[in-house]
Amino acid sequence: MAGVYTRQMGLPVTIPIMLDSEARLPGYQTHGSAGMDVCAAESATLAPGERRLVRTGLRIAVPPGYEAQMRPRSGLALQHGIGMVNSPGTIDSDYRGEIGVLLINFSQENFTLTLGDRIAQMVVTPVARVAWEIETSLDETSRGGGGFGSTGIG
Repeated sequence: MAGVYTRQMGLPVTIPIMLDSEARLPGYQTHGSAGMDVCAAESATLAPGERRLVRTGLRIAVPPGYEAQMRPRSGLALQHGIGMVNSPGTIDSDYRGEIGVLLINFSQENFTLTLGDRIAQMVVTPVARVAWEIETSLDETSRGGGGFGSTGIG
């Protein structure tokens, strides 16, 4: 099975991690998962409309050329109206502090999370560095300068 994994998903990226005593190691729930579930390192209650930075107890050293993205969990959004204010949240390769997840309660009811609840997904992805090239014109495309809604309805 390991050979299938490396052919389909690529070689794993090794990332050093430190865990506080209440933290849980992020993990993939299925073989095909793109994101690793990240758990809360604290209990908290979010009132309707409230934003809160929830501790994870994780500190990581993302390698240069990569970023870790924190993304909302679809189950929390569907079942409880819980999302992330800043999504995706980026963890840069030079950040070494604790990872926090900025949750918001979009529902009309209090939402209580407990220590160890899955609150976000972490996706590690390569990052391209940009070298800007200033021009006086750009190549033409069929879309041109069409913005929001310009490619069709829905």
